[in-house]
Amino acid sequence: MASAKPKKKNPRLASGRKRARQDVKLNAANTSLRSKYRTAVKNVEKAVAAGDKAKATDLFAKAQSIVDIVADKGIFHKNKASRDKSRLAAKVKSLATAQAAA
Repeated sequence: MASAKPKKKNPRLASGRKRARQDVKLNAANTSLRSKYRTAVKNVEKAVAAGDKAKATDLFAKAQSIVDIVADKGIFHKNKASRDKSRLAAKVKSLATAQAAA
């Protein structure tokens, strides 16, 4: 019960109040993009798990775009975005080789 966040004080200066208003908007935008990123990655992983090569390839192309946007905006580090794209690409590629072997 004592773990509730303490209430933030309102800034006194006009510039501080403006910054607080801007932070609310930026936080909402960043949260939305972060959610979009996670959803895109999750959808590709679901398609790979289902074994649907065509759908996985299509979703991967869309996910790459979203990952790049998030990295450009600085929400995630560019190396994290690159690592995630690489791992997704490997999963999609392994699905393609598994179907070719079967």
